[in-house]
Amino acid sequence: MTIQISDHFNFKKLFRFVLPSVFMMVVTSIYGVIDGLFVSNFVGKTPFAAINLIIPFTMILGGMGFMIGTGGTALVTKVLGENDNEKANRYFTMLIIFAVILGVVLTAIGILVMRPIAKLLGGANASDAMIDDSVLYGRIVVGFTTFFMLQNIFQSFLAAAEKPKLGLIVTLIAGVANAILDALFIAVFKWGIVGAAVATGIGQVLGGVIPLIYFARKNSSLLRFTKTALEIKPILVACGNGSSELLTNIATSVVSMLYNFQLMKYYGENGVSAYGVIMYVQLIFLALMIGYTIGSAPIVGYNYGAKNGGELRNIFKKSVVILAFGGIFLSGLAQALAIPLAKLFVGYDKELYDLTVHAFRLFSFAFIFSGVAIYSSGFFTALNNGLISAIISVLRALVFQVAFVFLLPFLFGVDGIWWAMFATEVCATIVSIIFFIANRKKYNYF
Repeated sequence: MTIQISDHFNFKKLFRFVLPSVFMMVVTSIYGVIDGLFVSNFVGKTPFAAINLIIPFTMILGGMGFMIGTGGTALVTKVLGENDNEKANRYFTMLIIFAVILGVVLTAIGILVMRPIAKLLGGANASDAMIDDSVLYGRIVVGFTTFFMLQNIFQSFLAAAEKPKLGLIVTLIAGVANAILDALFIAVFKWGIVGAAVATGIGQVLGGVIPLIYFARKNSSLLRFTKTALEIKPILVACGNGSSELLTNIATSVVSMLYNFQLMKYYGENGVSAYGVIMYVQLIFLALMIGYTIGSAPIVGYNYGAKNGGELRNIFKKSVVILAFGGIFLSGLAQALAIPLAKLFVGYDKELYDLTVHAFRLFSFAFIFSGVAIYSSGFFTALNNGLISAIISVLRALVFQVAFVFLLPFLFGVDGIWWAMFATEVCATIVSIIFFIANRKKYNYF
């Protein structure tokens, strides 16, 4: 039986509805993980550090898709809740057109500035070989930015169109293709980081083009492409709604750069490599929470537009319970997986392996609080309150992390770097709770 965003949701139905979005985010996050796994084990420690150095910058460009997707979905589902399907399809179409234009522009900019960015991120301690590898990998990956943006956008819109299973299938196709091509290009053809970058790009092409074709044809979903001109106001509204997701992406990438800068100073390439392993695992763990937030956002947006306060309260209560218990589970799982994951990625180097295990065990406590902060930002985006969402995102992803990554090493030594994320998530959760309480009467969600 098809589940619709207008349904009443119990836990079982809610899990079924959001599960495809969760899987989509997990599979998408695995792209970088697979690249890192093959590069680390088949190409070497320096190339592995090189791709970890430049990935934050490439993610800033691709993250524009999250802004358009989440903000656009909030706008479109609100209009659907108001029973104006024709306007919803026009908005949907113009947002995709805008994304393609923006993607082409960002690709050109990314390729041009890649070398100075790599040198800036590497600092004085990065070798020429590391910088060259970063530039080569980054330029190839950035060449696929438009498709990466479309893939991110369609993850949100397929849920809004009540086709989350199709989104899951598309993402699985893209993810499996990426994994197979990584093995072929890196392990068999010996293309090194070029193979890793091309494999990732081809996966993103599949993830972006297949939904594009689906919506361009007659389909049974709530959304389809239609003839429309670009309108500034709805595009700005969508970008404003999704600005928190963009700011989160930018801030996360900037903070990753700062982490790498600090770790290069204290540990050299080993520090960047250890942090890279942690980030790969964090990508997958947080993808579960982000996927849930993306998957449940259309329900929130629809019921907000339909002025259905009872269902809004129902979704909010269940979401807080799911993410709170999920955070505790993920933290425990990370502790248990610290040794096997470190062996999988860097078991060939004892010093790097020991550092990775130690750092991962300290870092993993942050997962206890991650879910509530992530959900709060997405929840207010779905309510079309981009300002509160942006405040939470900027504080969590930038202000708190920057402060703690520089402050805590003075208080706790080098281990302070690994504790910075835990302190960040605690503070972000407190801020989220304050906003939830302050706005409870305005939106009537509890």
